[in-house]
Amino acid sequence: MITGLIDAIQVIYNIFNQAPEDKLFPVALEKNIAIIARVPFDEGSLTGTFTMETTFPLGDWRSTYFVPENLKNTVERIEKLKPLVPQGQIMAEMALEFILHHPAVSTVIPGMRKEKHVRQNIAVSTGRPMSQELLAALRLHRWDRTPTSWSQ
Repeated sequence: MITGLIDAIQVIYNIFNQAPEDKLFPVALEKNIAIIARVPFDEGSLTGTFTMETTFPLGDWRSTYFVPENLKNTVERIEKLKPLVPQGQIMAEMALEFILHHPAVSTVIPGMRKEKHVRQNIAVSTGRPMSQELLAALRLHRWDRTPTSWSQ
């Protein structure tokens, strides 16, 4: 039911998880509801730094999420994205630009562990539009995951 009582919705939205565009974003635009995009880097994979040897410290929940099956599938998908990264950019910047291209998105919550990450993330919010060619190419990387035993 659409009540008009909601000001903002926080939702997972990134290059892999494009599903919010299907139904949520059109309603948000129609009802002037802000979208707060979270998990823009797919738990870190869309930074482009994961490899098959990637591990996580004890206590980091990603150690149980990126089990071998998920890590393998994720790394394979990341490798296919790498050639699309525009010259002079890193994958994290491309990932943020993908999210910010959508008019329904009001803001993004990217994780930032280092000062240089903060600077890189801020630099993306210039309002520079993503090319339609790149946007079309990234649309092909949508990944509608099916829950499995390792899903959390």
